[in-house]
Amino acid sequence: MNEMIAFCGLDCEKCAAYIATANNDDSLRVKTAQEWSEMYNAPINPEDINCDGCRGDGAKLIYCEKYCEIRKCAIKKNLITCGKCKEMDSCQKVGAIIEHNSEAMKNLQAMSMAYTQT
Repeated sequence: MNEMIAFCGLDCEKCAAYIATANNDDSLRVKTAQEWSEMYNAPINPEDINCDGCRGDGAKLIYCEKYCEIRKCAIKKNLITCGKCKEMDSCQKVGAIIEHNSEAMKNLQAMSMAYTQT
């Protein structure tokens, strides 16, 4: 089981915040903070770029920890990922992720199958 697949199906190991944290890479933190500040039109500081993955223990990006509705919902429903949710096919929140990232759906399907077999 890949513990680095987020509740929504995104692969945390491909996220710049996770990579910067795992490698303690301050230059990547600076670069990511600048890019995300521009992308989201919000102030993001390099010291905010720390994350050990959505489903794991440890540091989380403030958005993921406090504001991500997908993460909140999955935790409330005690799900491994959204792939195990009966409402996934009609969920607009996770649907928005899947629409823009086909790999997320593949990850959710793989995680769902893996946990069905255990």
